[in-house]
Amino acid sequence: MQRHLLKSKLHRVTTTHAELNYIGSCAIDENLLEAADIREYEQIDIWNVTNGERFQTYAIRAERGSGVISVNGSAARRVQVGDILIIASFGVYEDAEIASHEPRLVFVDAKNGIAELSSLTPVQPV
Repeated sequence: MQRHLLKSKLHRVTTTHAELNYIGSCAIDENLLEAADIREYEQIDIWNVTNGERFQTYAIRAERGSGVISVNGSAARRVQVGDILIIASFGVYEDAEIASHEPRLVFVDAKNGIAELSSLTPVQPV
């Protein structure tokens, strides 16, 4: 059986641009793409923590070290500059791969610089 699992996540990045008239996609600082193992043109899910919007698009490269998170095209209507986003990518894994699977979790600072890399999601307290 194949299962869809979280491959990587950029946790709580800040939207730096919302470009309605760009052709589409989400431009992400190349340092963040590499840290999260997200390839250019890969499908991504974006969850807007600020307003609850959820949508899919694809990733494109933004200048390395720029901290850019630019939501473009029609998706720009779902964000505002300053909104906090979670950007996730998923992979399809065979059951035999699941035991050793560890997602890449990238936590950022206030300027979308890499603050911490992890593969662990803490157990949610009750």
